[in-house]
Amino acid sequence: MKKQISILLLGLLCVFSSYSQDTLQAVKVISKNKGLHKSSKITANTTLVTSKELLKAACCNLAESFETNPSIDVNFSDALTGTKQIKMLGLTSPYLMIAEENIPSVRGASQAYGLSFTPGTWIESIQITKGAGSVVNGYESISGQINTELVKPINNIPFFLNAYSSTDARFELNTHFNLKISDKWTSALFVHGNTRTSKNDMNDDGFLDNPLAKQINILNRYQYYNAEKGLVSFINFRYMNDKKQTGELGFNPNKDKGTTNFWGSEIHTERFDVSSKVGYVFKDMPYQSIGFQNAFNTHNQESYFGLNQYNIKQSSFYSNLIFNSIISNTMHKFATGLNFTYDKYQEFVNVNDYSRIDNSVGAFFEYTYDNYDNFSFIAGGRVDNHNRLGTFITPRLHIRYNPWEKAVLRVSAGRGKRTANIFAENQPLFASSRNFDILNTSGKIYGLDPEIAWNYGLSFNQKFIIFGKNADAGFDFYKTDFTKQVVVDLYTTPSIPETHQVLLYNLNGKSFANSLQVDFNVELAKHLDLRTAYKYYDIQTDYLSGRSERPLQAKHRFFANLGYETHIVEKGKQWKFDFTYNWMGEQKLPETASNP
Repeated sequence: MKKQISILLLGLLCVFSSYSQDTLQAVKVISKNKGLHKSSKITANTTLVTSKELLKAACCNLAESFETNPSIDVNFSDALTGTKQIKMLGLTSPYLMIAEENIPSVRGASQAYGLSFTPGTWIESIQITKGAGSVVNGYESISGQINTELVKPINNIPFFLNAYSSTDARFELNTHFNLKISDKWTSALFVHGNTRTSKNDMNDDGFLDNPLAKQINILNRYQYYNAEKGLVSFINFRYMNDKKQTGELGFNPNKDKGTTNFWGSEIHTERFDVSSKVGYVFKDMPYQSIGFQNAFNTHNQESYFGLNQYNIKQSSFYSNLIFNSIISNTMHKFATGLNFTYDKYQEFVNVNDYSRIDNSVGAFFEYTYDNYDNFSFIAGGRVDNHNRLGTFITPRLHIRYNPWEKAVLRVSAGRGKRTANIFAENQPLFASSRNFDILNTSGKIYGLDPEIAWNYGLSFNQKFIIFGKNADAGFDFYKTDFTKQVVVDLYTTPSIPETHQVLLYNLNGKSFANSLQVDFNVELAKHLDLRTAYKYYDIQTDYLSGRSERPLQAKHRFFANLGYETHIVEKGKQWKFDFTYNWMGEQKLPETASNP
């Protein structure tokens, strides 16, 4: 019995969700295998990215951790701030539920830059789920979920030091300190700092190639682990201070801020987080557990883009109670619980005040059937009451079927509903000196309605042997239909000549995103692996001027990754080589002759 409880507690170290057993199983397989893994026994279409794969990306933060993963598209959101933006199924990150150890992390005020606030050396693994995801984690996700697991104090080494420098004067330092306080308590201190000090203009356009930047990021974690009592707990304290400056080479903020001498921008973000997680496995019922998560954070951003000023402060509280058990036997599992979210926004665009308070309380139930052979499904639903969105139901379904050996077929469907933070999510548009013009005023969020979408998915994968080498091939197709959406319109000609504007209004018509991905992966030789993917996107929206493709979205993309590693020699020494190729087809640009 003690051994069973210990195993289940290890699962709780990863996540407090109905996927914990599947995730734990995947970790066991992966640690001896590839850095990217999709288990044929997990119901949802989930990819596990481990630390082995993260080494390939040479990443400095979470935003740069997806370069070798075909499931995620990584682009620069704009040329001025150098901010990397991720997309899944052709939709930008606001339509994803991005969590840190299953606690929502990148949302609201942090949507534009939040992915760069998690250093790469802190990351233990990443789980990427395509489609609507689980109701356990909330109602907001539409295109998928990304969950980041941080390095656990109980598994960390006593001391870690990592330094990085580049030719464009970027410097980075990471240090980890680990202390075993007692048999049951372990503490870890993570310290990260980065800076870019040199003004570079390789293309001679008069603007900085990359922003000048400074960041200090500190995380202190405490972990309690008691296998005899069936208890595991985490307590986290975190502080981050990030500063960015971009614009023309001659811009000096001390002299030129608020003037038209030189164009420039500064973004200063300060953030503080406190979170806790407690998990308990019932001693006489190792299949039954309860988890309690709480998180509080403040996010304060002060920024200006030329003459446009944008300030936002968000104070948030999140609480989630989860109970996992079985019905009759372990083939029938369920998860149920309650969660509460509170967000206070103090938001100012120039002199306009858009402050508000959002809060919601919800209950969920999720049933899982798994015959431990060739079939499983997860059916879940939740009911939420939101002070602005009202009371609504969120249903979601995932089905897995193995029709024959080494093949897996998955189907999913689900609904998502979210509040569009129109200014925080579209900050790059401030740099274009456009005016934000909100056409609808009857809604409860900036005068607009909430966004609602249905997501449907189908995927298939087959593993096989070719010329004596392991290989696999597959495809997935996902369709996202918006019934309500906030349209960001750069196409429509301004009503007043020679004005520059971006229109924001409720969708009147159709908006959809179709995504097709075809994969082929093969072991070319011992220690030499090839990973390829082709992706096709059809993303269209009805604007005031008519139906058009989403701007800056390539219809065709191709990805290839070639990885080679030498034999492990004495003391674990090994060379690893990695080559990644990304090709993007043509991207539609909005016609800006009348709206530059």
